[in-house]
Amino acid sequence: MAWQRPDQRQADELRPVSFERHFTRFAAGSVLARCGQTQVLCTVSVQPGVPRWLEGSGRGWLSAEYRMLPGATPQRQQREVLKLSGRTQEIQRLIGRSLRSTVDFAALGERTLLVDTDVLQADAGTRTTAITGAYVALRDAIQSLISAGDLTASPLRHQVAAISVGIVEGEFLLDLKYEEDVAAAVDFNVVLNETLEIIEIQGTAEEGSFSRVQMNQLLDLAEKGIGELFVLQNQAEE
Repeated sequence: MAWQRPDQRQADELRPVSFERHFTRFAAGSVLARCGQTQVLCTVSVQPGVPRWLEGSGRGWLSAEYRMLPGATPQRQQREVLKLSGRTQEIQRLIGRSLRSTVDFAALGERTLLVDTDVLQADAGTRTTAITGAYVALRDAIQSLISAGDLTASPLRHQVAAISVGIVEGEFLLDLKYEEDVAAAVDFNVVLNETLEIIEIQGTAEEGSFSRVQMNQLLDLAEKGIGELFVLQNQAEE
């Protein structure tokens, strides 16, 4: 029997996605990104100066942080304060790499963009929702610099979005929710820019292995979903 999606979606259908811009008052860019039941608050702050190793280079920098808030899951998680879990460190590095791929740091100048992604509610896909929502917040933060006269043009070179894909009981599925994520035999997180060039692929077989043909099918599915996310990101700006 074929896998029945818990929310009755088609295999290649995204969960409902939305971006609520200007969600907080003080950050240069802030977006509440929703993907189904997953909700991530993405904020971008601008700080003068850069890390010591970049001082005097004329180039800027972007750093990202990721946290799962204690009440984001059915069982309360301990707040990470003094020591970050390996998972948290790995995810925030992914978010940082993904967003840095979009910025011309010479055009940004010696200032740092600080991206915070806080998971308010988790139903799988938190890292991909964080990347996709943080790009919208980043775009707003850059516009605030332009509006203030600190920049004359946007240093953003590319649009970026991310999605999960996987194989569950032989079915190729787009945008896995929790029940599918834990049941997946193969699970990928894919980050692409607007020309569908690859920024990062994280993929693994949770059991057994997968073929090159299956990997290509998963990437085709990811391209479809990310293309739709780009449209939704742009509609949020209108």
